[in-house]
Amino acid sequence: MTLKRIACVEDDPDIRMILNMSLSEIGGFSVQLYEDGPTALARLGQDEPQLIMLDMMMPGMNGLEVLAALRQKPEFMNTPVIFMTAKAQSHELDAYISAGAQSVIVKPFDPMTLPESLLKIWEDLDG
Repeated sequence: MTLKRIACVEDDPDIRMILNMSLSEIGGFSVQLYEDGPTALARLGQDEPQLIMLDMMMPGMNGLEVLAALRQKPEFMNTPVIFMTAKAQSHELDAYISAGAQSVIVKPFDPMTLPESLLKIWEDLDG
């Protein structure tokens, strides 16, 4: 399956803009952007993403809470999720993977190489 639709849940408007530029303009993906967990949870069913990127630190609902809510919905039980975080200590990264994320991208990330990184993660999941 070719990765085409990515949902990004990120509260920082500057990072949302960078994600959109990186993934849609450089990577050629269809990108849906959400500013918080509740908005994403309300709309993701309509957008049918093939991969979901979640910021860890968001007001209201953090990434772990959004992931837990997603996994309660049958249509998202197996959708790959990648966390985005500035907290890069190994015990935190391990905890994110243990919680059900397929991978973690550490901020700041390089917008020029992000699409390639996502394709590599996707290939690893497929293969």
